[in-house]
Amino acid sequence: MPILDRLLDSPRRCCRSLPDPRRGLNTTYDMADFGLAAFAPFFMQSPSFLAHQRHLETGQGRSNCQTLFGMREIPGDSQIRAQLDPIEPDRFHPMFADIVAELDQCGGLDAMRYLDGHVLIALDGTEFHCSDKIHCPNCSHRKRGKDKIEYFHAMLAATLVAPGHNRVVPLEPEFIVPQDGHDKQDCESRAVRRRLAAHGARYARLKTVFLGDDMFSRQPVCQAVLDVSGHFLFVCKPDSHKAIEEFRAGIRLDERIDRTRRGKKWFVHRYQWLAGVPLRGDEKAITVNWLSIEISDPDGTVTYRNSFITDLDVTRDNVADFAAGGRARWKIENESFNVLKTRGYNLEHNFGHGKQHLATVLAILNLLAFACHTVCELGDRAWRAARRELVTRQGFFQNFRTITTYLVFPSWHYLLETMAFTRPPPLGP
Repeated sequence: MPILDRLLDSPRRCCRSLPDPRRGLNTTYDMADFGLAAFAPFFMQSPSFLAHQRHLETGQGRSNCQTLFGMREIPGDSQIRAQLDPIEPDRFHPMFADIVAELDQCGGLDAMRYLDGHVLIALDGTEFHCSDKIHCPNCSHRKRGKDKIEYFHAMLAATLVAPGHNRVVPLEPEFIVPQDGHDKQDCESRAVRRRLAAHGARYARLKTVFLGDDMFSRQPVCQAVLDVSGHFLFVCKPDSHKAIEEFRAGIRLDERIDRTRRGKKWFVHRYQWLAGVPLRGDEKAITVNWLSIEISDPDGTVTYRNSFITDLDVTRDNVADFAAGGRARWKIENESFNVLKTRGYNLEHNFGHGKQHLATVLAILNLLAFACHTVCELGDRAWRAARRELVTRQGFFQNFRTITTYLVFPSWHYLLETMAFTRPPPLGP
């Protein structure tokens, strides 16, 4: 079975297991139809996908919703929103495990391993809804000016990254929502600890190293990583870690200097590191290993400077790799959030807010579509062949949308071979 077929079998199984909140006798649509109907437009990168398939079904008696996604019927948009609103977003988490398993099986995970076989998972928060009018009980809020209240949804995202690798794979997010029993609003620090408790142990077999900015380099988060047999490599700013700065003051640090060439210019990379540093200034502080990187241009001007903490051993041989790994956390911004918000997924668009969980359910389906696309680009031969023929990602999805608007394909393999110009398009009914 091709990789794409196995990947899309996962949302079918997951959607079939969704709890049915309906109590009447009107069950024209299966719950799987609602979930797959919400997932399909994200996967096809086409907000109008369902409308086009309804026209196809009227004219040809069937549509790509049935043949490609396995839906029985195509529900209306308002029905989809109403039925998915009560569904908890973690109902879709098993799909991420299937995606990682598929990535491992096709060899894509090995290509992303780093630091002697570890897998890097970048953590960061992002907003995906903001409005001063539309809101629900799961919205966070903040004041704007004297009397204006702004409502927003945010999540703590986790993404597989690797230095020098141009692909990223989203994993289970943890949504930042009001928590029962807490007066204060939820935050990234609490969200990351919940996520580690829920999923950290399952990813320990991958030898995970969690990356994050200075917000995460605090003892509660570092300890939460260690408690699930993970490792951390977090940014550690001097201004927010006085205990570390005081500890290393006056100590002669180990140092390594490399000269690297970019074009015709030579740049100097200066690394320093120190082992056994207390993370904070009390007797219960855990000890970490500290390292820094400083890059200077040919004129001697420092163009980049940063420092990190980790629980892994840092040596002269691997300090440059640690610094590169720590800097790879930016991939969650550039290759993940930027793509999700500006390259067709439209994460910040309000596809439907609902009164309970609809906004978060649609966000997680969007992430799953992105993750499936990445795995296909890394391991599915037919997908990669079509991408090569159509050159650009934009051209690929534009053809994806157009060809499925007018033709019904019996399988994904048939569709991708048609897009790769190795098979003629199917005949009409």
